[in-house]
Amino acid sequence: MAKPKWKKVVIVGVGLIGGSFAKAIRKKGLTEEIVGIGRTIENLKIAQHRGLIDRYTRDLKEGVQGADLVFVSVPVLTIPSLVERIESVLSPEAVITDAGSVKGPIVGRLSSRLRHPERFVGGHPIAGTEQSGAGAAFASLFKGKLCFLTPTPRTDRVVLEKIRRTWLAIGAKVQTIDPQEHDRIFACVSHLPHLVAYALVGTVLETDRSMLRYSGGGFRDFTRIAESPAEMWRDISLMNQKALLKALDRYEKVIGELSEMIQSGDSRRLLHFFQKAQKTKKGMKSL
Repeated sequence: MAKPKWKKVVIVGVGLIGGSFAKAIRKKGLTEEIVGIGRTIENLKIAQHRGLIDRYTRDLKEGVQGADLVFVSVPVLTIPSLVERIESVLSPEAVITDAGSVKGPIVGRLSSRLRHPERFVGGHPIAGTEQSGAGAAFASLFKGKLCFLTPTPRTDRVVLEKIRRTWLAIGAKVQTIDPQEHDRIFACVSHLPHLVAYALVGTVLETDRSMLRYSGGGFRDFTRIAESPAEMWRDISLMNQKALLKALDRYEKVIGELSEMIQSGDSRRLLHFFQKAQKTKKGMKSL
């Protein structure tokens, strides 16, 4: 499979995801130039110093001029309006893709409002850490990780294939999926767990903050993802509201059943509940 080639790649949001994408495509020789766009000069200087980007600017429209690929990795609530703003200065041949972890609202809006919706490909790499910023980026972040692409009937298939080959070239496994189905799945397996982690920390704070000094590995491991950027998870919660509320309803139902088992002293049901979850979790290793 021939490597895809890009002349000028622009990374809007040079954080963990955007910076790692930049570092990975540079390492694989997929582009001639990488330009970074971001809010803070300090982070952009770090990105340039680490070789993630060749140059940077805070001027969005100036930065994307002449790009043939724009990779957008900013908080999900800002993605649609940002993409609409930059399209006016891009050539009709330019490709735009994103890394947002909510897809339905983004893809739906851009499919109906862009002049060239066929050249936008929604994306979501399933990779990350609790760290953020250009200083946390590394080239192998996506190696062996799944990346979802969410094309629509209007998506140019040649463009889609080039984006697919770009992700494959940096080590990701690629799968296409309907945007709404994507959001339903990730409300349960990603967005809900983050909310639960934040809520668990909040529960201890509401009870007695001093308890935190006694927390062991279980609490620390479980709540690790609550170190993720708060702004990001605020936006994800609001943008994927419908699917996430359904997931929360199901979670509350299960918690209610668990509470009833404990209150009634139902040893048999409790054991069955724990064994079923344990078996399922162990089975995940083979997925």
